[in-house]
Amino acid sequence: MPSTRPGAGGRPPTIADVAKAAAVSPTTVSHALNNIGKVDPRTRERIKKVAAELGYRPNLRAQRLRRGQAKAIALASSMPFAVAGGPSRLGFYMEVAAAAAERALVHDYALVLIPPVQSGGALYSVDIDGAIVVEPDQDDAAVAQLRGRGLPYVTLGRPAPGDDAPYVDLRGGRVAEVLLDHLREQGARHPALIVGAGARHSAVDPLATYLRAAEEHGWAPVVASAPETGGEQAGYDACAALLEAHPDVDAVCALVDVFAAGAIRAVHDSGRRVPEDVMLVTRYDGLRARTSEPPLTAVDLQLDRAAAEAVELLLSRLSAGDAVAAPGTKAPYEPRVIPRASSLRVPPGR
Repeated sequence: MPSTRPGAGGRPPTIADVAKAAAVSPTTVSHALNNIGKVDPRTRERIKKVAAELGYRPNLRAQRLRRGQAKAIALASSMPFAVAGGPSRLGFYMEVAAAAAERALVHDYALVLIPPVQSGGALYSVDIDGAIVVEPDQDDAAVAQLRGRGLPYVTLGRPAPGDDAPYVDLRGGRVAEVLLDHLREQGARHPALIVGAGARHSAVDPLATYLRAAEEHGWAPVVASAPETGGEQAGYDACAALLEAHPDVDAVCALVDVFAAGAIRAVHDSGRRVPEDVMLVTRYDGLRARTSEPPLTAVDLQLDRAAAEAVELLLSRLSAGDAVAAPGTKAPYEPRVIPRASSLRVPPGR
């Protein structure tokens, strides 16, 4: 073994240096370090040890050219900044990103974070092999750019109608069901629903669940939709209007957390109290939910597990290439309500 590392004079060690030190061919080194080819396991481990001792780092650009792979995947969303940003600090997106990055690294992939895609060509300029699109809308800008590049993608949350991309289901309908059950347990008899306008399944599925529950339990459905681009003010306006039109509403399920923040203000401005007169719940247990006054009842969506599954689903699609025949929907996880002061009328245990 050399007493000094190759490249001590400024040149970094090369694959040839590793091959010489390990007494094997450069091809064997390449196969061993990239876990390909038929290399004896003991030889593979010895080569990796030598490479580490020499401080060898693979030339990622050369690997990219040889394999036609960037070894990177993207995480993209078209959720408006009015919802994703501000006080939430991209909380939903960053929670997904942390878990996705961890799982991608296990497979030697990097995760590239794309700012919320509304227009422009953010996904045209990054060197990636594929992407995870978070809760796409109809005519989703991120999806359109990925299709324009011919890149494979999967979605976290069901894709919009007409899109057959593989996905990990965030169970929007079940989320609404557990929230409505919680409200009924706390004494709600006339709950209303506020959802985002558009075709995201995080709005479509809860609406269907809410209408079924209204029929089952005998309350008159009260539904308002608001544009996500309107942010907190849109939630305020929607809640204020429905409270004025339906003064018997005693609970509001505002699934977009920024809408829920606006709804709290609307309830207070109407002269009512939260939760004594109107209970409020939302979907995502993020910074907005935890720091609202009062804190908002929300749902543990198990985003870490869902994000990891989305990475596995995308990498499976990348490895299968054109052999992928049908969307693979991963098993969903059970959402869990996290009760807080915005909806707690009945003391725990009673």
